[in-house]
Formats: sequence, structure tokens, C-alpha cells
Amino acid sequence: MTKRNIHYSYDNCFATKVSVGVVLVLYHAMSSRKFFVGGNWKMNGDSKSIEEYIKLLNDNTLPGNVEIVIAPPFVYLERIRKQLKPAVGLSAQNCYKVEKGAFTGELVAEKVSIALNSGLGVIFCVGEKLDEREGGKTKDVCFRQLASLLKYKLDWNNIVIAYEPVWAIGTGKTASPEQAQEVHVWIRDWLKQNVSADAAAKCRIIYGGSVTGDNCRALGKQSDIDGFLVGGASLKPEFLKIIEARSN
Repeated sequence: MTKRNIHYSYDNCFATKVSVGVVLVLYHAMSSRKFFVGGNWKMNGDSKSIEEYIKLLNDNTLPGNVEIVIAPPFVYLERIRKQLKPAVGLSAQNCYKVEKGAFTGELVAEKVSIALNSGLGVIFCVGEKLDEREGGKTKDVCFRQLASLLKYKLDWNNIVIAYEPVWAIGTGKTASPEQAQEVHVWIRDWLKQNVSADAAAKCRIIYGGSVTGDNCRALGKQSDIDGFLVGGASLKPEFLKIIEARSN
């Protein structure tokens, strides 16, 4: 039996558009700077559309140099797990910082820590609101969100960072390739200064925020953009185009 790459996630940013760190927890260790494309379906999809989408992914040849993950609504996880080919990773849209118990609160950094300590990998999202960008606070906001991780001893080999500006989530607006690249460089420099040069060189930093088949190639050409976290477009055939954004 083929072992599927199981993914888990928890979500603040997708639901509330308040970017305090979105985390997807990956079952397997991720290779160094391999292009990564994740699709978050949020609360979209029904039985018919999901069948069509699974067929689309299963029937197409996907590039082997791209790590692909989809995050459907929780109720469809088991069904999709049984039907989706192993080349595509599967993600849930929520998890908690402990294995079980009567809890309702969420704390991002603790979730990262418990996920890594459980042998999983993590995607950690940071990003600013529109007024923060217009106020020149993007760097400060992202650095503050990243700094919440420093109190824990983490395996940075299993962390992917996603820059996902809140003002670009589901709005049709997107950061320009130059704006996204600038923030990714800041994040990589933060890693070098606060974690290690090795972590800075190896950590994948991906972009999320109204990524489409039309803008993915321009974004993907930027040297510090190592992939995408895709929302609405991940439910459409153009997701295949996004997956191939780095292909020749």
C-alpha cells in the first residue's frame, strides 16, 4: 500500500482575514527549496465538483519537481484520501496545539511546536493588513509574527513560510512580483539573523494572495518565491497552470 502524505492545518487568516499565522502541518519532511504549491479550498466544493476535481488531478501528469498539496473541507478528507493519487498531498484546514482535550482557544506558535515535535512539518503564514502596508509597517508586522516562534526549539528544516498579505486574500488584489520578492528577501534575511544562515538558504518561502494562472509565472520568476499558497484558483483547472509556473 502506498503511504499517502497526510497534511493537517489550522486557519485564522483564511476565515477572518486577520493574518496571525496560518499553519498547515505536513506529514513528511520537505526537500530543500523544492517548489511548493498548496491549494486551500476553504468552505467550497460539493460532491459533484469534488469528483470532477479529483479526476482533473488524477488524469493529468503533474511535474515531479513540484510538491502539491490540497486542503479541502474537513468532511471530504477521508473520501478524497481514498481517491486521490499519492503524488498529491492532502491537508485539513485545522488542528490544535495538543493531541486531545476540552480546548477551544488557539495559539499559533504552540501549534507549530507541537506539530514539529510530533514529527510533522509546518507551513507558517505571515502577512500585513492594507493599512499596515500603506503605513510602511509590512516588515515590522511580518517580523513580529515570525518572532513568536523563537521561544520554541524548532526544526526549521520542516518549516515552510508563506507570505500572505491579508489585503490580497480573496480580494482579486495581489502583490506585484517586486513587492512579493521584497518581502521574501526580508523574511530570508530575518531567518539568517535570528535562526541561521543554513535555515535562510534552505527554508522555502511561498506567496499567497489571489494567485492565478495569469500572474503565477511572473511571481514564480522571482528568485526568493519558492511556490504558492492558492485560494479560489485551486478549485479551477487553472490550478494546473499554477503548478507549472516554474516549468520551461
